[in-house]
Amino acid sequence: MTRCAKLLRGVVALALAVISAGLAARPALAHVKWFTEGDDTLRWDLFFRPLPLALVGAVLLATLAAVLLWRARGRGFVPGPEAFGATESRRSLLYGLVPLILGVHVAVPLLVNGVQGSLFSPDNELPGVWANVLGLLQTGVALSLFYGGLTRIAAGVLAGLWVSGIFIVGLQPMLDNVFFLGFAAFFFVAGRGPISIDRLLFPKLEPRPELTRYSLPAVRVGVGASFIVLAFTEKLANIPLGLAFLEQNPLNFAAALGLPVSDELFVIGAGAVELLIGLWLVLGVFVRELVIIAWFPTNITLTLFAWEELIGHLPIYGVMAVLLVWGAGLKDQDLWRQGLRDRLLPVPEEAERGRS
Repeated sequence: MTRCAKLLRGVVALALAVISAGLAARPALAHVKWFTEGDDTLRWDLFFRPLPLALVGAVLLATLAAVLLWRARGRGFVPGPEAFGATESRRSLLYGLVPLILGVHVAVPLLVNGVQGSLFSPDNELPGVWANVLGLLQTGVALSLFYGGLTRIAAGVLAGLWVSGIFIVGLQPMLDNVFFLGFAAFFFVAGRGPISIDRLLFPKLEPRPELTRYSLPAVRVGVGASFIVLAFTEKLANIPLGLAFLEQNPLNFAAALGLPVSDELFVIGAGAVELLIGLWLVLGVFVRELVIIAWFPTNITLTLFAWEELIGHLPIYGVMAVLLVWGAGLKDQDLWRQGLRDRLLPVPEEAERGRS
């Protein structure tokens, strides 16, 4: 078992090195569709070729190895805050602030897209009266999440916006933004935490304590699913779109490093890396390692795409920051529940009695 674990550890270390190299040589996780006008038609004929299939196969093998090593080891390689002296009391206080942090990070892009008449991202322009109706609803959800008032109702509206977007702008654009569905689930089962209008004025509308354990997995899976979808809709199954992006934004600097990497190989490799990140996030393996590796390339093109990318990626930044400090053990689940309900501004006892 020890020899097998060492072998798997080596495979995962190699996979992490590949991730790091791939992320450093790709368009920095920028959403291609935000900055490139092109055909959204998926070209599966280009995907079912030896090179894309081989890279996807390698991703699946690396993911399997990571899962086996995660189960054998039971933890990642990067230490958490407790290794640097953070007490359980301080960690529970921090966890109590997580809904506020994520609420602000989600509210900003919702507000910006709402007032601009687009749904969730700038490439989803709403037609006619829908720009007014859904734009107003997005703005209302943004303000609710920002201030923490009627949060669970706003979470339901956010999920409804995602579903309605399937019929108004299409299924594929909504799948690209499926992480908003993860945020809707997060706020519905966790609420907006202690620093909110809900805690002060509407405590009986907050979720039951037993639901909170599903909140962070929901948003983690939502973000991971978005990475997986975008790996195919912008790269692996839409190579022409990726090539058009590189033509307008010459970010393939592999040649400058002396590497014979064509633009097509660059796009396919970027999609494979994005797929691996999404799979590992969904499965919850070596999450801290992924966050650290992806942090730099996720931000490197901010100076190129400026405010549009910064605002659009704010929800991802928020989740990455939370996952960096979050522990996956049962103790952290208890600290999470304490931070949401018993610390900072506790849930009033009369509100709890009103549930029973």
